[in-house]
Amino acid sequence: MRNGRSKLAALAAIPLLAAACSNGGDETDDANTSAETLTGSLTGAGASFPDPLFQDWIYTYTNDVQPETSINYQSVGSGAGIEQFMEETVDFGSSEEFLDDDALQEASDSRGCEALQFPVTFGSVVIAMNNPELDGLVLDPEVLAGIYSREITTFDDPAIAELNPDMDLPSDEIVPVHRSDSSGTTAVFTHYLAHEVESWDEEFGEGKELDWPSGLVGGQQNDGVAQGITQNPGGLGYVNQSFAQESDMALAHVVNADGEPIEPTTESTVAASEEAEVPDNFQFHIDDIGGEGYPIAGTNWIFTYTCGYDQETADALVDFWTWALTDESAQEISGELGYAPLGDELTERVVAELERTNSENGAGEGGDSEGGAEDGAGSEDEGSEDADAENGDQ
Repeated sequence: MRNGRSKLAALAAIPLLAAACSNGGDETDDANTSAETLTGSLTGAGASFPDPLFQDWIYTYTNDVQPETSINYQSVGSGAGIEQFMEETVDFGSSEEFLDDDALQEASDSRGCEALQFPVTFGSVVIAMNNPELDGLVLDPEVLAGIYSREITTFDDPAIAELNPDMDLPSDEIVPVHRSDSSGTTAVFTHYLAHEVESWDEEFGEGKELDWPSGLVGGQQNDGVAQGITQNPGGLGYVNQSFAQESDMALAHVVNADGEPIEPTTESTVAASEEAEVPDNFQFHIDDIGGEGYPIAGTNWIFTYTCGYDQETADALVDFWTWALTDESAQEISGELGYAPLGDELTERVVAELERTNSENGAGEGGDSEGGAEDGAGSEDEGSEDADAENGDQ
């Protein structure tokens, strides 16, 4: 299943930030992935936000790049993905919310070695609506907070009308739809509201799960929210841009920090991602986006460990994500589906962190991971001293 790529092929011509983590040049496509045949089998779980992209990456990699490998990614939501990663039942986890220092320490203590996290893609959280005549409706953070707090209940509310003087607004009741599972998409959306609107922050806050007001409709994962929007007259909800593209739903334009109403597109997501300041520990939010950037932008992180994988699994983990981050065809897939690739400098940093996966193999006692922690931890008695000295050269 190619996740609707033919429907989105027109976006392929969008200029992309082609990531090159080596010296660049003509060898980008081949030099960044292993020349040998790999046979590893990977399991991952987490965010539904990047699932269309991940499934297309997996399809291409396992059919065209390393056909002897297998990769199974379960779109179960960021909260469940973090939980499965911490419980070591998957080889990698995925979330739109980064692990804080306490969570990283807990994971490291359990495994017996360092837990890693690194960003792999950027994407927008868009405001989708049931009514096609509302496509292009302008909203700002205060109005969005009012809609989800149930202070604004109809589309012709004066606050919405002020932002849309040239639009004939219906008097229909707004039916806000939210994620009912533990969700990184919710974390991105509610962080935006909490950062922009003080009253929202004080009353509701932010996070993967929220104590929502009454009168809202809940849906499981991004596709559940999309279904809640399309099945309810007046439906309005937040979803990943790719889901909205595939469903061809009406989308709002959201006012950014410079007061500009911005349409969610690949270009405006790239513009937002370029304003992100990414620290060495990769723990960051994309805030205060101006210019041509779309203001509700999020990041997807992947989680791995520095020990506990058998060699086949470790090789496949590093090779797959290196390919996804650096290969030209992988980045074309990203653009087609509405995601923004990492810039060159950030890609170099991320690949360096990725290559630390399994670099301490044999140093710790932890983990019964599905990737074969017990087998990997004892293989060939390489020892932690050599792994520390190499610092990730696998």
